[in-house]
Amino acid sequence: MEEKKQKKSLFETPLLSTKVKSANVKLPEMLFGYFLGPFGALLASGIFTSFLNRYWTDILFANYKENGVLPQSITTFLTLLPLLSAILIVVGNLVAGQLIERTKTKAGKARPWILLASVLLGVACVVMFIVPMGNGTDTPVLTMVFTAIAYNLYYSVAYPLYNTANSTLVPVSTRNSNQRGLLASMANFAGVGVMGAGGMVFPMIISWFLGGWETPSKTAWTVAFIAIGIFTFIITVLQYYFTRERVTEESMHITAAAKEKVSMKNQLKAVASDKFWWIVIIFYLSFQFTGAFKNLSITYFCTDQFSGTAIGGADGSGAMAIINILGAVPMAVAMAFIWPLSAKFGKRIVVLIGCIIAVAGGVIAGIAPDNFYLVAVGVALKSLGSSPACYMILALIADVLDHIEAKRGYRCDGLTMSIYSSLMAASAPIATGLFNAISNGGASEIANTISYIWIETAGYGVCAVLMLFFTVEKLLKGDREAILERQKAATLEAGEEWIEPEERLKREEEEANRQADEARKEELKAKCEKKGLNFEDEEAKYQAKLEAKKLAAEQKKAKKQNKDS
Repeated sequence: MEEKKQKKSLFETPLLSTKVKSANVKLPEMLFGYFLGPFGALLASGIFTSFLNRYWTDILFANYKENGVLPQSITTFLTLLPLLSAILIVVGNLVAGQLIERTKTKAGKARPWILLASVLLGVACVVMFIVPMGNGTDTPVLTMVFTAIAYNLYYSVAYPLYNTANSTLVPVSTRNSNQRGLLASMANFAGVGVMGAGGMVFPMIISWFLGGWETPSKTAWTVAFIAIGIFTFIITVLQYYFTRERVTEESMHITAAAKEKVSMKNQLKAVASDKFWWIVIIFYLSFQFTGAFKNLSITYFCTDQFSGTAIGGADGSGAMAIINILGAVPMAVAMAFIWPLSAKFGKRIVVLIGCIIAVAGGVIAGIAPDNFYLVAVGVALKSLGSSPACYMILALIADVLDHIEAKRGYRCDGLTMSIYSSLMAASAPIATGLFNAISNGGASEIANTISYIWIETAGYGVCAVLMLFFTVEKLLKGDREAILERQKAATLEAGEEWIEPEERLKREEEEANRQADEARKEELKAKCEKKGLNFEDEEAKYQAKLEAKKLAAEQKKAKKQNKDS
């Protein structure tokens, strides 16, 4: 009896094949896969962080205000919505992690969910702004219900699915620790860019195109986020095409019988028993949670300390703008140095020194919180010092995941990244609730100062201590050897040929280059037939140009080597 042909997976079709063919990470992958992709996907989130609550209070529910104050029912709703949604956000991230862990396709395990998230993110950020306004008299139950649904569609479904998959990409992108560190830097730099766009650029858009806060236009906000939704979809699809899971591909050739399905219980046991995993998770919890306090309290702090001054203006917003710039510029400049320094001295040392600098900056800012110049210097130092942790956190986690794989024989990317993403997503709403509790809704000047300066400073101190014990980098070479030996044994046991991963990637790249060259020749033949040209002559011209370009590159390389020696 003739065997039935196995149905081809959707991700095996040329339409959904990755555009990345190289065994090594190159510029298009870095640019589209790890900078523009995350930037486009998370742009709405960066705007929501600063302005979604203001949109609710000053536009969506504005016609319910009496003497500038919202009724208690709406205030309670806007307080409980983010706090209660934090539960759904955590659940959404954990589910996303398990979906990723159980996904096995030609495209990998994280990239297919990036593709699905492109649609969900685009739709969700539009839905957030088509919620109808109430009539201004009756309790707006329908508006509240739609707002809660839209909020959770974005934060509990679309965002966890994307962010968990996106965070997983760095650990599975490559085994090369230096290249992985560079990709982690690019991905986190995209996050910094998103916050910059939300905190510094979007206010101008509000003022120029959306009616400002004095005469805001709900229609203009809706149109703006339709445009952002379309942009999000297109850029996230590009990210899918310009990424590749080289680590996942290492085991794709092993037959299903040779692969062991790992339960969530065993994954939890694996991560919970590894000290480095706990160090990096507590590190990130401290970094993210204390940073959330700083971000939400800055407006209150600047109003308390600098309103009515020449720098702060009437409400302290002038000081806030300057402080935001002083926080963003050092992080942007540091991008050029963090990766090469980490490659030379190790990620742990660079992050440790950065945390110490950040603590020093916090102390300087806290000495005299009413002195703008000391605060400005302190904030700039804090921002500079936090840069290595911000850019390298995914690379640190990736090293830990490799170490766990070496010890256990299986990876825990999905579970770990769902926890990582949960910490990121839940930090802001939980910090908001606690901040409101300790500051009486921002009414306490002392609590505002502690929240803006000292909580984060203490968090960096905790991170510095944790880095003293984070020595996993020393074990990576042995871990890599153990992983290869296990993969080799599984392949041979399955009766298959063992090929070193580097050699396999090299062969795939050579084959991709061969196919591309064949396609080029066919295009040239068609062109020659159409224009009456001689194919051999045109091909000879092309090869001569190629040889000249290769020779120039070799001369440039030799000149650089001579200069260095």
